[in-house]
Amino acid sequence: MTQEELKQITSQSERRTIEYKEAWSELPSNLFETVCAFLNRDGGVIVLGAHNDGTITEGVNPRAIDQMCKNIANISNNVEQLKPSFLLQPEIVDIQEPLSPKDKTQVIVIQVPASSQAHRFKNKFFDRSVDGDFELRTDAEISALYLRKSTLYTENTIYPYLRIEDFKDGIVNKARNLIHSMRENHPWLELDDMELFRQANLYRRDVRTGEEGFTLAALMLFGKDEVIQSALPYYKIDCVLRRVNTDRYDDRFTSFGNIIDGYSELMSFFERYFPDTFYMEGDQRVSLRNKVFREVVSNLLIHREYLNPSISLIDIRQDHVLIQNANRPLRAGVITPDNYTPHPKNPHLANFFVQMGRAEHLGTGVRNLYHYAPIYLGAEPTITDDDMFRIRLNIAESKRAELTISATDRTTESSEKSSEKKFGEKNIVEKLGEKLGKKLGKKLGKNRIRIIELIVSNPNITYSELAEALSVSSTTIENRIAEMSDVIIKRVGPKNGGHWEIIEN
Repeated sequence: MTQEELKQITSQSERRTIEYKEAWSELPSNLFETVCAFLNRDGGVIVLGAHNDGTITEGVNPRAIDQMCKNIANISNNVEQLKPSFLLQPEIVDIQEPLSPKDKTQVIVIQVPASSQAHRFKNKFFDRSVDGDFELRTDAEISALYLRKSTLYTENTIYPYLRIEDFKDGIVNKARNLIHSMRENHPWLELDDMELFRQANLYRRDVRTGEEGFTLAALMLFGKDEVIQSALPYYKIDCVLRRVNTDRYDDRFTSFGNIIDGYSELMSFFERYFPDTFYMEGDQRVSLRNKVFREVVSNLLIHREYLNPSISLIDIRQDHVLIQNANRPLRAGVITPDNYTPHPKNPHLANFFVQMGRAEHLGTGVRNLYHYAPIYLGAEPTITDDDMFRIRLNIAESKRAELTISATDRTTESSEKSSEKKFGEKNIVEKLGEKLGKKLGKKLGKNRIRIIELIVSNPNITYSELAEALSVSSTTIENRIAEMSDVIIKRVGPKNGGHWEIIEN
């Protein structure tokens, strides 16, 4: 969260979705009552280090802030405290640039999404109103909470006959590597697979019926293609390019498998037909293409109403891109950053994507689209919340030529240059491998070869993208890069925003 975003929050008074708490050197005793209430209602933002009216004077003690953040993560992930657990990732936000370490003013921001399950803290249920948190004391109140959750969220649908054997080989390890690349000491990494499923609320027991098993969310994250199609035969995302042949299509691709692999597939489809134009944000290079289409892809995958049989669509035209997705609308109409109320369709899917670094906290997607789409595409998007959630990315006429990579261009380039490119890259890799082998006194190894291949084909590739492509941790990538740095490759610019170069000698 940026300082500007924090200012927008603190300019508002406390309400059902905003809470301020003073916390100089320790967590407030009632903090997790508010967390529990937000989870059980509509979610919200908690700012620690602020007065009740949102003003910030001292903030949080810099010496205690790291430990306080660890405590928040640990308590939220502790089923003995918060049940079911819901891992939270607090953010530290600097209010101002300090003249010295003593002058630093910081706060902790906790973004709590609405959950698809009913939560209790220390065995007490809490809910939220405009007046604050209140405990649910009667059986009728608690039953109403369970009923509201069961009718709102379908990701908790239990498939009692779904087994680990129905998950795609290697997909859980891929998820672990992505989580590790984001946070090396993530508490989920210490768990075995079944404990991970339970902590992520992907395996649960319905306390009303006694039914137990993996959920729809688990199926969509890890399931084999044929298993997903057996359970949800109507599920697919149809991707079409219609820039020339508008009656039919120039290119077409259909995604119908698990959403971890689906994310990469859909991002690749956009990358085929949209260039990654150069853009600097401050002193860092930012991929506008990824900023825009990452939000689109995440929305398609984690905010879909999966029990709705409608087909999701990506339709790329000369003057716009239309994205539509099966939806259960909160409030029908056009969405803007000013009138948008974040509301997750699948909180556990969304949270899992956040932990893997493939999505941001709830509410940032709309803001990012309205911020980056006009820069990249030259026009504001139109977002409509209805039975089909629609995003129309309008492309200004002045930008169309610059942003057009056609299917014909791709085919021609592939047929004319593919063999030449592969031959050239192979020779480069062989020569570099020989050089590195002499330097290290050992064989190059498949991971180092693959890293070099990826860098040769895409000098702007990031550490996290390398880790994902190789299905290894970011630490492994950093170790391999360190071995090769200043020997055959070098980094130009910062770790985030720079690029790779091959050392010619």
